[in-house]
Amino acid sequence: MKSSGQAGDDVPPAQESGSSDPAADDPDAAFLAEFMKSFDDQEDAPDVGFSLEEATPPADPTEQAKQLSHQIARALAALGPQGWRQLEAVFVMSTSAELAQVFYADDQQRLARVQPTDEVIGLVREHRHVSAQLGDGPWWRLLLTLASTGEIEVDYDYGDEPFPDDQLFPPEVYLADLEVYPHSSLPVWLAAYVGHGDRQSRPAHIAAEQSRADREAGVRGLRSERDFPAFPIMSARWAVIAAAFVAAGSQWGPRVLPALNFFEGAKRSGSTLYALPGGRAVLSGGVWNAPELDAAYNRAAPLPRVYSGAPEWVANPVLNPRAANGLLSFCYWWEAGNWYRGESPESEHLSAAVPGIWSSETVVDVVSGLLAENPTEQQRASVATLVSAAEAGVTTRETLVGVFGDEGKFDIDSALYQLMLAGVTTTVPQQLSRAEAIARVRQFILDQDLDTTGYPLDKLRADRISVGWMVYVPTEPGEISIGRAIFYIADDGVLEQSSSSVAPSVYAVEFEQRFQQRHGSVPN
Repeated sequence: MKSSGQAGDDVPPAQESGSSDPAADDPDAAFLAEFMKSFDDQEDAPDVGFSLEEATPPADPTEQAKQLSHQIARALAALGPQGWRQLEAVFVMSTSAELAQVFYADDQQRLARVQPTDEVIGLVREHRHVSAQLGDGPWWRLLLTLASTGEIEVDYDYGDEPFPDDQLFPPEVYLADLEVYPHSSLPVWLAAYVGHGDRQSRPAHIAAEQSRADREAGVRGLRSERDFPAFPIMSARWAVIAAAFVAAGSQWGPRVLPALNFFEGAKRSGSTLYALPGGRAVLSGGVWNAPELDAAYNRAAPLPRVYSGAPEWVANPVLNPRAANGLLSFCYWWEAGNWYRGESPESEHLSAAVPGIWSSETVVDVVSGLLAENPTEQQRASVATLVSAAEAGVTTRETLVGVFGDEGKFDIDSALYQLMLAGVTTTVPQQLSRAEAIARVRQFILDQDLDTTGYPLDKLRADRISVGWMVYVPTEPGEISIGRAIFYIADDGVLEQSSSSVAPSVYAVEFEQRFQQRHGSVPN
């Protein structure tokens, strides 16, 4: 499989070869000849040095690979359009699939893409075959950079890092290649890519089946008492770190979405924390090159049963995406006030995949480090206040300003939004006036077309309660009324209808609790 390409519009296309006198047909021929000679003149070329004379292939595979690199570079140089100054080539290869990308740039960094010839591809194939003798199997990608002045760099990619998506072949291509060039071991990501077989996937119906089977067999998750903080505290700390990184304008660090916290570390480890109804949660993710995954994919050890004892709601929709490609190395779930896990490592082995939520002090250290290289005691104290407020669910914009200031250096509003999505902010709505409360209740009665017989709206009265008003029409002296309408309107505009059958002292308490659930703990 080869990529197709042609010279770009900004740079003339590659010259046709075949003239007996290149200098006569091509004004750049002298330049090209001088360019070729420049390789011979380099005494300390970074990778190889070649001459135009054909040479007998050396017996040493290392020297043979260098000579082939020279020949590839020379052939690519001859394909370049007029005026090129640097070329970059990527060859992705296996025994059954091939991909080649070759780009040339001129002095203005205008790019032209040229299709390599069969001669070049043949040299690259030969190079890959030779490279198989240099280590544990041949390279998967060859990256070559060449300057018109003769400097050359050649890198061999054996898969230490995942290949770009547009340079990744289907798993069966790599499996076929491994039949020809066996490896004693593969990078964990590649071994999982070709060998995971969806064994970590847990669709809802499979989750239900496995959960029932575990219950019948008496298999239960291991209660995890000291690995992670309680879910609400953990989520709040996660949000504080996310808010701090967002405030600083960093592309790194954790982030918060509705019902989802996620984190991707700089070294390819990461995790997700999903919140589910009923106060439940799922924390899962992967540590890059986890030894248990290496053993499973490279040494045929059993995959860890990370879902052992898990309830049926621990399923794909709330699992880290690594489960889809076999790179999930841990899964914890929170229910009934406790964390549980199956065959997952303890938290001390997961620090690379989870943000610093282990303690309030850890969060203070992380956030303070974003403020200054050597934060002051006052800065650390303001961060500690922010952490405490988040854990209590009462952070405000002023809490953030106390940490980051309000001079425009930090993005306070975006940081506050992260905290709001995590549900750890509180807002104190402006208190409704008595007249506004009565007017809104009167309009509600009219809009709902409620029966106002014996309930004259011009006699509506409002009594202040802790978070709003109780609005009603008082009874006349000596009048007895059972089930008389009473309306409660909060300062945020939420209106509820009750009746005299429920004691106002009882209803008002529940009304205030619902208000606090919407806004956090608001002082009276």
